[in-house]
Amino acid sequence: MAERLAVVVMTMGGPDSPEAVQPFLFNLFNDPAIIAAPGPIRWLLAKFISTRRAPVARDIYKLLGGRSPILQETRDQAAALEAVLTETGPAKVVVAMRYWHPFADEAAREIAAFAPDRIVALPLYPQYSTTTSASSLKDFAEAARRAGIVAPIVEVCCYPTEPGFVAAEAEMIGAALTEAGTAGRIRLLFSAHGLPKKIVAKGDPYSWQVERSAEAIVARLGIADLDWRVCYQSRVGPLEWIGPATDDEIRQAGREGLSLVVVPIAFVSEHSETRVELDIEYGHLAREAGVPKYLRVPTVSSHPAFIRGLAAVTRSALAGGRERLCGRDTDHRCCPTEK
Repeated sequence: MAERLAVVVMTMGGPDSPEAVQPFLFNLFNDPAIIAAPGPIRWLLAKFISTRRAPVARDIYKLLGGRSPILQETRDQAAALEAVLTETGPAKVVVAMRYWHPFADEAAREIAAFAPDRIVALPLYPQYSTTTSASSLKDFAEAARRAGIVAPIVEVCCYPTEPGFVAAEAEMIGAALTEAGTAGRIRLLFSAHGLPKKIVAKGDPYSWQVERSAEAIVARLGIADLDWRVCYQSRVGPLEWIGPATDDEIRQAGREGLSLVVVPIAFVSEHSETRVELDIEYGHLAREAGVPKYLRVPTVSSHPAFIRGLAAVTRSALAGGRERLCGRDTDHRCCPTEK
C-alpha cells in the first residue's frame, strides 16, 4: 500500500479584512523571533506597535481590495503541489500561516484527520531565516503535538538554489529583460525583504542565501556582462538594517540613467511588499528619480517549474536529502545542529 503523505506549506500570511489588520500585526510583533524580549514586555510592545501601525497598514491594504492576496496564492500553490505529489501516491497539502488564519493549529487538525504516514513541513521561504522559516517550523511542531499527531515530521529548512525555483525566476526575468531592452541600459535588481544587522551578526544565513539565489539565477540567464545587484527593502524602525537599500538603488539608477528590472527574490507569492511597496511606492520613486523604464518581475507563485521544484524538495527531504547549503562546510548554516 502506498504511503500517505501530508505536506504543510507555511508562510507568514496576511489580513483577510480591514478588521484583521491590527490583530495580524499584533501576532507578528508578538512573535519572539521578531521581538526578542521577555513575554510581558513583548506583549506590550506588540500592542503598542500594532495599534500605531494599523491605520497606515489599512490604507496599504485598501490598495489591494482590503485584504492580502497571499492566502489565495498560497492555496493555489498548495493545490498545484498536491496535484504533482498525488501522481506517485496519496498526498494532501495544507496551508499554515504564521500570523493569521489558517493558523498552524488549524492545519495540524486537518492533517490529523488525513492520518498520514509521514509529514513534510515545507516553509515557502527559499532562503532560511530565524525570523521566518525557523519561527514557522517551530510553530507547526508545537501545533502537531497539540493535535496528537504521531506521524514523523520531516522539516525542510531552505532551497535557495533549487533548480525549479531558479528556472522559474530566470524565465520570468528573461521576459522582463527583453521587454525593457528598448529602454537603453538596464540594471537587474534582486530585492529581498531586509533584516536588522544584529540578526545577521548572530549567524542568520538569510542574506548570504539571498546572494546565492541571485548568483544561481544570473548563471541560469547566461547573459554576458549583465548588470545586476542584490538589495533589501521594507526597512522599519530605528535599528540598522542590512543593505544596500532598494530605494537607494533606485535613486542611483536614476542618476546613472539606467532602466530597472526588479525581482522580488525572497517572495514566492504576491502581497503588500510586492504589489504596493515595489509596484506603487517604488514605481513612483523610480519616476521621480528619472529611471527611464521600471519593470517588476512577478513572484514565482504557481509557476510550473517552481511547483515541480517544491515537489523535488519534498521528495528529497523524505529520502533524507539535504541542500549543500545546510551542511557543515560553511559558516552560514540554516540547521543549527544535525538531526
